[in-house]
Amino acid sequence: MADKHYDYLIVGSGLFGATFAYKAHKAGKRCLVIDKRAHLGGNIYCEEVEGINVHKYGAHIFHTSNKTVWQFVNSIVDFNRYTNSPVANYQGRLYNLPFNMNTFCQMWGVTTPDEAQRIINEQRAEALAHMEGEPQNLEQQALSLVGRDIYERLIKGYTEKQWGRRCTDLPAFIIKRLPVRMVFDNNYFNDDYQGIPIGGYNKLINGLLQGIETRTGADFFKERSYWEAQAHQIVFTGQLDEFFDYRFGALEYRTVNFEQQTLDTANYQGNAVVNYTDANVPYTRIIEHKHFELFGDRVYSMPKTVISREYSTEWKLGMEPYYPINDARNNAIAEQYRTLAQQCKDVIFGGRLAEYKYYDMAPIVEKALGTPLS
Repeated sequence: MADKHYDYLIVGSGLFGATFAYKAHKAGKRCLVIDKRAHLGGNIYCEEVEGINVHKYGAHIFHTSNKTVWQFVNSIVDFNRYTNSPVANYQGRLYNLPFNMNTFCQMWGVTTPDEAQRIINEQRAEALAHMEGEPQNLEQQALSLVGRDIYERLIKGYTEKQWGRRCTDLPAFIIKRLPVRMVFDNNYFNDDYQGIPIGGYNKLINGLLQGIETRTGADFFKERSYWEAQAHQIVFTGQLDEFFDYRFGALEYRTVNFEQQTLDTANYQGNAVVNYTDANVPYTRIIEHKHFELFGDRVYSMPKTVISREYSTEWKLGMEPYYPINDARNNAIAEQYRTLAQQCKDVIFGGRLAEYKYYDMAPIVEKALGTPLS
């Protein structure tokens, strides 16, 4: 064992891998971080286009109520004051998200919480009257929570595009609750802290990996025996099923295709995130990246803008996996792989792909910081 070059081989340079590497390096461990992509950072990687940090793999907004995590990431790079306040476009009409008094005023013309609550209660009661027992699918669940108007205009089309299935064919548990705010508040998150790294997420990743050996374009599975011989322990952040050579079958995901455009206008949509909730619009949302870091009239300091249209599609082997499909079949297969993973004493499995579990960024940082070192 003495001829091993490193204490840890970290497979994948996304947020879990980079945070773990930072912690291990600070503890004096020898670390090598490899990534099969041509860049570091995993899905939070940003590409600079026309002076704008473009979130290459979809919008990432850091939010948390964990003060320790917030202070930790800000010790690496300062975060700005970005507040996530998406807008929904349904057949050309705009609605604020999340569902709040601004939304209800736009939808029904109401101006008081009592008026809005009365309409929602009436529509919920109507939906529940047509159900026998508990909601059996996502459509029934949404109707029972917010009523027909909100469901049909702001949930149905968007959800069916996102999952590639009818809401009547999706399980009810996907929507456990739908927050309804009887106040005029467009802040999507309830967390104490949120923002974007000033200068983009690459500054966060580069700060975490400062002083640590990294190699890009390095595919763990193409030279598995070689890489496994390099370190005493492996931190694996890739696909759980691939690590075990798909022994129990492939786990399923939803993936996203991005159509990126640079436009000769300073301000395309006036907001970072606009969801398109009409089923007849093929994309789920448009991201205008400059709004993550430029606020107010500062958006006009750059004459061009970059937008990304997002198309949610069915995943196939070889495509980039994004969202685990946590239905009964996939959960059963994932549990078999997790049982195998527990038997791998020299491998730490961490992150969205390696655990087959959706994570926001802050819990990933918290988990990596809390993972014990050997």
